[in-house]
Amino acid sequence: MKRLFIVTETGGDLMPADVERYGIKVVPMHVQMEGETRDDGSFSPVEIFESYERTKVLPKTSATNPHEYRTAFDEILAENPDAVIVHMAYSAITTASYHNALLASEEAENIIHIDTKQVTGGQRAIVLKMAQFMEENPDATAQQIRDEAAKWVDKARFVFFPGDLSYLKAGGRVSNAAYLVASILSLKPLIEMLDGKLVGTKKYRGSDGKIYVQLLNEFLTANKLEKESFFMVYSEGLDAKLKETLENEAAKYGYDNVLWVPTGCVISTHCGPGAFGVGGFIE
Repeated sequence: MKRLFIVTETGGDLMPADVERYGIKVVPMHVQMEGETRDDGSFSPVEIFESYERTKVLPKTSATNPHEYRTAFDEILAENPDAVIVHMAYSAITTASYHNALLASEEAENIIHIDTKQVTGGQRAIVLKMAQFMEENPDATAQQIRDEAAKWVDKARFVFFPGDLSYLKAGGRVSNAAYLVASILSLKPLIEMLDGKLVGTKKYRGSDGKIYVQLLNEFLTANKLEKESFFMVYSEGLDAKLKETLENEAAKYGYDNVLWVPTGCVISTHCGPGAFGVGGFIE
């Protein structure tokens, strides 16, 4: 009988094949849009972009709540009373999800909480590493699980460009003045995941086609990554020809058969259409 189970959030942008392969339980984060709260993953991110275009009001996102975590934990334990649940959390600094999961498991001794310090494709990559580890080590202790997770959290690298700066402005993440300057000068901020924080580390100037390729080359030159864990992230609206160009650039560094991770509703709300990111684990 299976002993170790993973619970994670929709903001990690796992694919259906990931969930089915490892039996991962995914709990929803949420999007508030036009007076309605909807579960991330229950509708297309295109609806978010269409809503913002129509209303000029940016949808808001919210964390998985304690009741949803408690329900997920109870469902697993009802069928597997001796199970050990490993909660692989969306970056704890960026949302209340991790804290809410702690509240939901206050009286439980068989639930381990891991802060992945990542979002979207970065979180997904760590979740899959841990799913593989637990499948190969079904009798792993809590400390072994924490140590293994800490290793991959430390090795993870992920950077991305938002697709549309107006989404950052509407969400209050950049000021009107900064947005105006960036628009006039064709600047776009690079966002890096650093110790769980979304940090703007550099500004690039030029068209998306130019700066996305530039970022990819700089990132792959600076980081020697595991080939099997390399991924690129995109939100709906990224040009198909540009995706092909990026795949060809990655192939020059030996990264063939690129895995593209599409952003779900929560991530798309923050980055807008046409976003691009790249990540993996350093060797």
